[in-house]
Amino acid sequence: MKVEDEDKIRKALLKKALGYNASEITEEYVVNDDGNPILSKKKVTKKHISPDISAVKVLLERYYKTYEDKVLAMSDEELLLEKMRLENLIEEGDSGDK
Repeated sequence: MKVEDEDKIRKALLKKALGYNASEITEEYVVNDDGNPILSKKKVTKKHISPDISAVKVLLERYYKTYEDKVLAMSDEELLLEKMRLENLIEEGDSGDK
């Protein structure tokens, strides 16, 4: 599996594990005299998707043990860089849901 794919999966699991906000769009159309559909109503509903315990479980089982081994082998500089990377991921997730 490619590193990019693995990262996408990890981000998706993290999003599902933490919960997120989503918009749901409902559109209603009517047919005019010419037989063409015209948008008559559009409703945008904002929803909060609750955290999913199954995603948390998968994250812990799949990534934590491997991640723990990596962290134990890291130098102080590497740990600081990893901390900054994780903080950026959290900020991206927070700004992307609003």
